[in-house]
Amino acid sequence: MLTFLPSRSHLDSFYHLDADPVPTACRGLACFVARHLNAPAWREATAHSERVYCLGKCYAAPACTDEDQRPRVEVHASTPVLLGRVLGGGAPGIDRYIKRQGYRALELALRQSPEHLIQTISESGLRGRGGAGVPTGRKWDAVFRERSNEKFVIANADEGDPGAFMERVLLEEDPHSLIEAMVIAGFAVNAARGIIYLRKEYPRAAVMLREAIQDARRKGILGSNILGRRFCFDVELAIGRGSYVCGEESALLNALEGKRPEPRQRPPYASESGLYGKPTLINNVETFANVPWIILNGADAYSRLGCSTSKGTKLISLNSLFRRPGLYEVEFGVTVRHVVEQIGGGLAGELKGVIIGGPLAGIVPPHLLDTPFAFEELRLIGASVGHGGIVAFDEHTSIRELIHHMFEFGAYESCGKCTPCRVGTRRIEKLFARAWFNEAEDAEWREIVRAMSLTSFCGMGTGLAEFAQSAIRYYAEELALC
Repeated sequence: MLTFLPSRSHLDSFYHLDADPVPTACRGLACFVARHLNAPAWREATAHSERVYCLGKCYAAPACTDEDQRPRVEVHASTPVLLGRVLGGGAPGIDRYIKRQGYRALELALRQSPEHLIQTISESGLRGRGGAGVPTGRKWDAVFRERSNEKFVIANADEGDPGAFMERVLLEEDPHSLIEAMVIAGFAVNAARGIIYLRKEYPRAAVMLREAIQDARRKGILGSNILGRRFCFDVELAIGRGSYVCGEESALLNALEGKRPEPRQRPPYASESGLYGKPTLINNVETFANVPWIILNGADAYSRLGCSTSKGTKLISLNSLFRRPGLYEVEFGVTVRHVVEQIGGGLAGELKGVIIGGPLAGIVPPHLLDTPFAFEELRLIGASVGHGGIVAFDEHTSIRELIHHMFEFGAYESCGKCTPCRVGTRRIEKLFARAWFNEAEDAEWREIVRAMSLTSFCGMGTGLAEFAQSAIRYYAEELALC
């Protein structure tokens, strides 16, 4: 079992949840914009110095750890790729998973060549669902082509974007889909070791994954001579200690190596020099979960779903301000308006904007709701698909309060590696904590945002800058009154 190296003081100070239990109330974005729905829960969330910025229960925000209500789950696509088993009550156990086509894709994959598998993933058009949208086949091919006596496959299960809970549901109700995909990926890139890096805030997912890994070993799906083939692959589970930046893949690698989990300079990329300097394939849980369906149904069937360069389906999670909060599977190309008004049922209050893909992305204002939900199309308006969490906010949240909350989050979660993010987030948090600021200070915060956009080391600083720039662009009139 992979374990972290012994903690050192500078590591202990980095993590928020290293020794302490997870705080019982969430103060993330989805809970912040819904604070008026349950003022006592919000007061509890903000009463302590320890913070948790997402419990994966944004459909019931403001959320607490004792909230165990299952979210609404629906498919709004021509065919379910990801939620078929979840809709049918889930398949957490291996026997139920096998009865529902589980591990058939692995059997098929092991009869093919790695080159053919990678070609299938490439031709499907699958892109990473973790935020950057990198073509998945390109990643797999890069690792396959590296010559090394050791390679790794890592599932990034550090779903830390406030407003997202799609991977929590998959891990709790369909964990074998991840394991099956990781074994297929290991075969395709010639790796023998897999690691799932799971955030500490998902304790039930940890239980389900441990059971799934043990059951897969018992059935001969993990270990030596998998399904009678001369192929060995095993999966280990590593639990994070509370850090948003560990969702960035190079910071995740440092965390697994027992180092301070700051983002690394790239190149080299993980495909060339990843975990312990070895070629490493990293995809997030939802990306992996597409793989078995693609292997079983073919690249053409998958690429016919979606639109333009955004192929397939996407899981989206809607926060508690929607009349129909929950987890939905949609095809790329559906408009944001359709998501908000038809799938989500609109808001009880007056919609002021929608934040898609977490805090490191732009706002979609009401007049741009007809934008297609797709990678390039959202990028054109300064927004992003991101992780897929969709947080709507209404008249109960001013744009000034929203900016303050976002930069409070950024200041708390910044790794501190680069000056623009470390200093800039704290300065903007301080300015927006006040009731007003003067003309010079107004110019100052805008200049800080520009500096963060141009010079931040990783997506933490540039993403916060994207959010601020969209606020300036689309809410200039309200900001002028601050």
